[in-house]
Amino acid sequence: MKKIDPLVPPPLLPGDRVSIIAPASPFDRDKFQSGLSVMEKIGFRPVFNDDLFQSDGYLAGSDQHRADMFNAAFADDETSGVWCVRGGYGALRILPLIDYEKIKSRPKVLIGCSDISAIMHALHVNCNMITFHGPMIGSLGHASVSTLDALTEMFQWRDGYAVEPETAVAIRSGSAVGPVVGGNLTTLCHLLGTPWHPRFSGRLLFLEDRGEAPYRIDRMLCQMKMAGCFDGLAGLMLGSFDECGPYDRICGIVADVLSDMDIPVLAGFAAGHSEPNIILPLGIGARLDAHAGTLTYLESCVSQR
Repeated sequence: MKKIDPLVPPPLLPGDRVSIIAPASPFDRDKFQSGLSVMEKIGFRPVFNDDLFQSDGYLAGSDQHRADMFNAAFADDETSGVWCVRGGYGALRILPLIDYEKIKSRPKVLIGCSDISAIMHALHVNCNMITFHGPMIGSLGHASVSTLDALTEMFQWRDGYAVEPETAVAIRSGSAVGPVVGGNLTTLCHLLGTPWHPRFSGRLLFLEDRGEAPYRIDRMLCQMKMAGCFDGLAGLMLGSFDECGPYDRICGIVADVLSDMDIPVLAGFAAGHSEPNIILPLGIGARLDAHAGTLTYLESCVSQR
């Protein structure tokens, strides 16, 4: 099968203007302001207007409003990136309203996590575009030094970027190569049966979550496995699972559900809902070595400008 090259966005550089969007839930104003201050300190200039603060119950405005904000951010020639304020819920609802064809013609660095995983997965499916799983504006105010260092390092043009979890746990040893995909387990599970049904053949899957009881983690993994999501999976990586019970229990559930799959599985990545939340490019090729406890990207995640 012929390899299809990913859609690589231009880099974010100090001084660049970045569109700030809220495609899911509304957010805390104080956390937002703290995040903006940190964003400016590390060299980026936020761009937004008062429409950002719309609220409709548990959504940051109507579906059309949030989709229009998303599409406009990618259409804006004056900004070099798109940064989400918060997840929560709502990204799933705007997937049919995203203008994927226009995004293909003007890729940008998109940063988000949690519920934003739905959008990032849809962009991988529809556009093969690289996205960035990382801290959102609402959490930047309390970001650790390592989180911020990873952010500033990531957007320079380079290859060979490596992630080495300090508390790596090899659930199953081995190594594999493939594009890194994934994000929030619950969000990805809710895409089953949609036009963006997860299929991870030949890919390295990253998963994280928060506030889900162990039996729910088990149930979602089993559902995705029986739905064929893991058929041909090359490897699996686990990030943080905050408020989901003991981490070793989550690792045990994963080992049990995937016991019949001979793939490398590495846990302990400092990425997800906790700190540090190291940024991970999604959609680009990497090598996972569970024995060595490393994930090494094989290509640059941004183009030259």
